Order: sequence, then C-alpha cells, then structure tokens
Amino acid sequence: MNCKVEKTKNANEVKFEITVEASKFDEAIKKVYFKSAKYFNIPGFRKGKAPLNVVEKYYGKEIFYEDAFNEIVPETLEEAVKEKKLEVVSRPDIDVKQIEKGKDLIFTAVFSTKPEAKLGKYKGIEIKKIEYTVKDEDIDAKIKELQDRNSRMVTVDDRAVEKGDTTTIDYEGSVDNVPFEGGKAEGYDLEIGSNTFIPGFEDQIIGMKIDEERDIKVKFPKEYFSKDLADKDAVFKVKLHEIKKKELPKLDDEFAKDVSEFDTLADLKKDIKEKLETENSNKQKYETEDAVIKAVCENVEVEIPEGMIELEVENMLKDIETRLSYQGLKLEQYLQILGKTMEEMKKEYEPQAIEAIKSRLMLEAVIKAEKIEVETKEVNEKMKEMAKNYGKENDKEFLKNENVKTYIKQSMKNEKALDFLVKNAKMK
Repeated sequence: MNCKVEKTKNANEVKFEITVEASKFDEAIKKVYFKSAKYFNIPGFRKGKAPLNVVEKYYGKEIFYEDAFNEIVPETLEEAVKEKKLEVVSRPDIDVKQIEKGKDLIFTAVFSTKPEAKLGKYKGIEIKKIEYTVKDEDIDAKIKELQDRNSRMVTVDDRAVEKGDTTTIDYEGSVDNVPFEGGKAEGYDLEIGSNTFIPGFEDQIIGMKIDEERDIKVKFPKEYFSKDLADKDAVFKVKLHEIKKKELPKLDDEFAKDVSEFDTLADLKKDIKEKLETENSNKQKYETEDAVIKAVCENVEVEIPEGMIELEVENMLKDIETRLSYQGLKLEQYLQILGKTMEEMKKEYEPQAIEAIKSRLMLEAVIKAEKIEVETKEVNEKMKEMAKNYGKENDKEFLKNENVKTYIKQSMKNEKALDFLVKNAKMK
C-alpha cells in the first residue's frame, strides 16, 4: 500500500490518495468469489461449482469489484490513518480513481480530523451557587410513598364513589350510536382521579352506587391518537360493580419495623434524610459541573467539522436504539409513534451533539494548558476497580487491554480537568 496525504481547502480536513497493489486487490476478488460462489447458477456447472473466470465471463468481470473493494478498504484505511498518526473524526468520503482486475486499486478518501479548541477565560468563571437542602416535607413525601406501597384495598358497600376510590366497571363507548373499536371492557379497575381516561370520564363516575348504570358523555381531545375519534362527542354506557378504597397503615414504630430494618419511625426518618442529603449532594455536584462546562464553553472558539457532528448524532441514536430494545421497541417504531422521520430526528439532536463535542474538546484543551497527567498506578487501580464491577477481576486479557486503559486514562484526565475548573470557579 502506498499512501499520500494532503490538506484540503477546508480546515481540519485531509485527503488520502491510496494505491493498493494489484496482487492484493486480485486476492480480495478471489476471497469474495469463494464467499459467494454457492449462489451462482451457470449452465453446464453444478450450482456453486463454476470457476472464477467462468463466473466473470458470464456476469461480467466487474461482478466482484464492489465486494472486493469493501473487503479491502476498511483495513487499508485504518492502517493508513495509524501510519500517518492522524485522529480522524468522520466517515471517509471515498472516490474511486481506478478499479480493475490485474491493476493497482487507486482511490481517495477525505477525512475530517479532530479540531483543537482555543480556550478563552476558563479560570475564575462565575456561576450561580447551586444548593439543595432536605426539608421536612421531602421526608414526609418519602414516608407517604412507603405508606402507599404498604396500603391495602378494602371493599366499600355503604356509600357512593368518591375521588381516590378504585372502581370495577363495565363500559362500552359509542360515537353517533355506533360502538368503536377498543371502546368496550368488562370488570375494568379504574382509580378515580388517576386521569387515565378521557377528560371528564372519571369525574362522572363520582357519586355512582354499586350496580348503578349511567351514561357518561365526553368529548375526545383534538390531539387524540386515533384520528377517527379525535374531537368527537362520545357516550359511554357504564355499570358499577365494586368500590374499593385504600387503607393506609398507621405511622408508628410498628410501621417502621414492617417496612424497614429500623425499630423506630424516628430512625427511619433519619435514614431517609441521610439518603436524600446524599442524592442532593450528587445532584448539586452534577449541576455545578454542568454549569461550569457551559460557562467555559461560551468562551471557547472551535470549528467543528460536519462529519464529526454527523458521527456524534449517529452514536446518540444508537444509544437510544439500545435503550428502546430493552422495552421491546425498534427505533423505526419509536419514530412512527413520534410521527417523525429519521432526518428530522437527526436534526433535533444536532445542537446536543455540538454541545457534547465542544465540551470534550474544551476539556482536552484544559488538560493540555494545565499539563494534567494521570499516573500509570492510578490507571491500573481504576482498571482493577472496573474489572471487579464487571466480574472480570480474574480476566487477564481485560486487565491488559490497552484500548480499555487508554479510555480509562482519558476519562480520568477529563475528571481532573473538570475538578480543576470547578475548584477555580467563583460561586455567586
């Protein structure tokens, strides 16, 4: 392989001109032929048994060019980037100059390279002091959650429905006296006040008595997901079968023993307070760091290549796709629910991508300016801690993985740079 590199007219962009020896390209053609030979059905030969030269003659000699190119180029580009010690941040824009069996493969690849951020003021940045305190009502809210979780439902048969009750109902909805799909259920449990039904429906259940039947009139919202029902008047025939109310446990020491490892309600409240203080401390730290990053980035000058932004957006969407897969959803389905195209989604994430890139470049510039370093010992200790968390403490390959070490080292440098910025910030 022969590689020439030149700068283009655009900042942070390089152009590779790469020549791959004819013998190597011909080998790639043979390789893809052997991979796909079983699919070729040529008269006079058993399926998949026709020689390479016969397949080329039958389908044209260019039949394997594209696959051979894709076989050889990724590794070739990776090798060229390493050889020239460049940090590329985009997918290559490739232009094929020569591609023919028996001849050198010649192509160009244009890459965006990582830009360098020019720091403005980054020490003594002023930000608003962020503080969170635990109030009595915060503790009471957590106690109320525990109380709700440990409540029990009791049947009520001596009064009508009140707000907060859980009712068991049959219902059937219709528009212009015509029942609609999904508008019927029997033995449905509905908590009054949960706002899970169409606005106005639950309010009209209030006052009903067991075995009572009632016509409930509602109007579907204009933005209702079913266009056939949106903004339509509907009538639901409802029959009430059962009323249940939530019975909360008494808040005393016995309650504390039942729901926790503590013997008294006072000790339970103390533990809740300590946990809330830890949560507040973490929240305060994160928000302070975020405010400092934003403030420092306002003074940073950097030209971010389009290819770098595109790659960042793609990575963000991959993260979303991974999270959706845990819920049994695909990204395409999610886009349909939102009523958006992939291009619209990408456009929405561009500002977030630019912000993330600018923050990383800013931290790298601070690391360089302040000569922030991480000792090998620190990296190894972090590596062991990470291995333990992932259950790989005895995995020698993991512990020696240079890519993981490089990632950890950079993360630790970023943390030190961020700590430096926060310590040197002025809190108003």
